Parts: sequence; C-alpha cells; structure tokens
Amino acid sequence: MNRRALVTAGTGGIGLETAVGLAAAGYAVTVVGRDAGRGGSAVERINAAGTGTEARFVTADLSSLAEVRSLAERVTAGGALSVLVNNAGAMFDDRRLTPEGIEASFALNHLSPYLLTELLLPALRAGAPSRVVNVTSGSVRIPTGRIDTAERKGSYYGLHAYGRAKLANLAYTLDLARRLKGDGVSVFAADPGGAVTTMTTGTMSSSHVVAPWLRPFWPLVRTAFRRTTSGTPAQAARSSVAAATDPALAGRPGLVVGPDGLPLSPPRRATDPRLAEAVRTLSRRLAPLTGEDR
Repeated sequence: MNRRALVTAGTGGIGLETAVGLAAAGYAVTVVGRDAGRGGSAVERINAAGTGTEARFVTADLSSLAEVRSLAERVTAGGALSVLVNNAGAMFDDRRLTPEGIEASFALNHLSPYLLTELLLPALRAGAPSRVVNVTSGSVRIPTGRIDTAERKGSYYGLHAYGRAKLANLAYTLDLARRLKGDGVSVFAADPGGAVTTMTTGTMSSSHVVAPWLRPFWPLVRTAFRRTTSGTPAQAARSSVAAATDPALAGRPGLVVGPDGLPLSPPRRATDPRLAEAVRTLSRRLAPLTGEDR
C-alpha cells in the first residue's frame, strides 16, 4: 500500500527536514508552502532521499482558513492519508489579521492545524493506522489567563501571542488524542527543542516581542535563547519524524515527543480539561467544520 504523508511548511527549515525523513522512511510526501520556487527545490531534495513515489508540492497560504479548506479538499481527493505533520507556524513582531479578520498568530499556529486536521480525519481513518503530528514549542509555558478569544486584551507582544496559540494547539492535540483513541488515528505532539530558523534569527531579534517588564532583561533572555536554539533544522526535525514513524509509539497516542525521540511531560496546564473545552468551543466558533455552522 502506498503510504501518503502531508507536511505543512515543508519547503524549508524543520518542515523540509521532516519531509526528507519521511521520504527516507518510504512515504510518498506532499509538502505545502507558499512559494513555488522553494517548493520545486524541496521536491528535488526530498526525491533524492526518497525510496518510493515521487514527492509533490502544493501551494497554500495557511494563514487563510479558506485556503486551508481548499487544501483539505485537494488532499482528500487523493485518497487515504497515513501521516499529517502540522509544522506550519510563525511569530510576528506586530499585530496582524488574516483575510477572515482573525489575529494571525492564533490563526496560523492553532486554527489552521486544527481545521486541517479535522477536515482530513476521513482520509486519515481511511489510511489507518495513521498518525497526526502537531509541532509544539517551549513557549507554551509563557501565557497566563483564559483562552476563550483569539487574542488577549491589551497590547500585542509577539512571543506571548505565539505561546498562547501554541498552548491552545497543544491542549487541542492532547484532547484529540483522547477523542480518537481506538479509532486507528494516533495523535502526537512533537517538541523540536531549539534550532536556528528564520523565526529564531529574525523575529526574536527584537525585544518588542515581549512585554515591557521583560525588556530590561532582554540581553539575558537572548543569550539563553541562543543557547537553546543552536541546533540544526535536521536535529530539530527528529521529534516530528519519530512521532510519525517510530513503531515503539504505536498504541501510545497523546505523547509529547522530544528532540531525542523520547516522550516528554507536557505542561500541567495543557492537560487541563477546562482549557481543552474552552479551546474546542473557540475553535469551532472561529473555524466551523461544516457549511451549516459557518
């Protein structure tokens, strides 16, 4: 049986390295990105590592929920899906809105993978045993307060918004793993640890991504951040590849897989059923699954 895998933001960085790892494991990989030129280069690299069907590239801007829906339709039309890796994510240094008018960090880092996963569940069930891998971040430990709106009140700080969205997505991931237990679809979170990426060398260069009270300590924060983000994208991709392929994880959904491929303990808050319920309610309201709900 031809095993298909889909990797979002798979044309560079951690996503590309994940796609290469899946191709080497025998998967027919489709990567999603916004730039056709980068997509073509990524396909060439993936094919060089692959052992089976040639890789494909599809264009989609995953900050747009309409494009997420279109992507899901195209993927579903291709038949059964064995692996979905929701790798796309970004941090912004200023407040931005999606075409739907939703704060962009929450949309891209949570609503997009939430909606894509839910819409692809029929294809994943058809490809069972299959796996969903949602890439998480250490920033989930930053946010405080409720998550019943897309953005918190007050001033916008990129790292806080990013951590809030990633926490929402981790809570959703763990909740989905429980919901799908025994359904043939295993759900994992992958924590890549730190790597040198566009985000870590770009957005994080400015102290304005954090609240003012943290800015006097920014040199110390940056030094610590560099120490924990000195790995390569290939090293950071190990967690996603392991979560997607390691046979030792079979029958153990709901784990957070670390950079060494071993389980990590999630933050206690991410396991709170009250948070999961709040995130579920908000997600269904902002990214309804059916036309009748829109």
